[in-house]
Amino acid sequence: MPRKIEARQSDIHGNGVFAIAPIEKGERVVEYKGKRRTHEEVDADDTGDVDSGHTFLFTLNDEYVIDANHKGNKARWINHSCDPNCEAVIEEHDGKNRKKDKVFIEAIRAIKPGEELTYNYGITLDEPHTARLKKIWACRCGSKKCTGTMLQPKKGR
Repeated sequence: MPRKIEARQSDIHGNGVFAIAPIEKGERVVEYKGKRRTHEEVDADDTGDVDSGHTFLFTLNDEYVIDANHKGNKARWINHSCDPNCEAVIEEHDGKNRKKDKVFIEAIRAIKPGEELTYNYGITLDEPHTARLKKIWACRCGSKKCTGTMLQPKKGR
């Protein structure tokens, strides 16, 4: 993949990832990289702390999580938006080894140089989405479609 993005300071939150060249709709922009860890391993340490409102964890499948705190790349800096210009696409490995599945960030519309790349994190917590947790996981995307939180409605509601 040719270099079309760079990480730098974001108006949304902390660091962000920005286009430095035009990106076409449907283009695969970057792979979300990091150490593959089981859900149990992640739950046993503090890299997935629900109360922090900050995570570099990406649920890969029922067995594994990509932990970009370890061996992560610039994709970990892509911010959440309620009106994103990208989406995360999981590519399952041909074999049975779910540890080899991958996540790619793809453009869902044309992106101009200078635009910040964003996708909807799709965060749904096991515990109830209380007002306190919605505040911790507050969204700062600034979109007219902003829901105010990165937490997604639980299925069946």
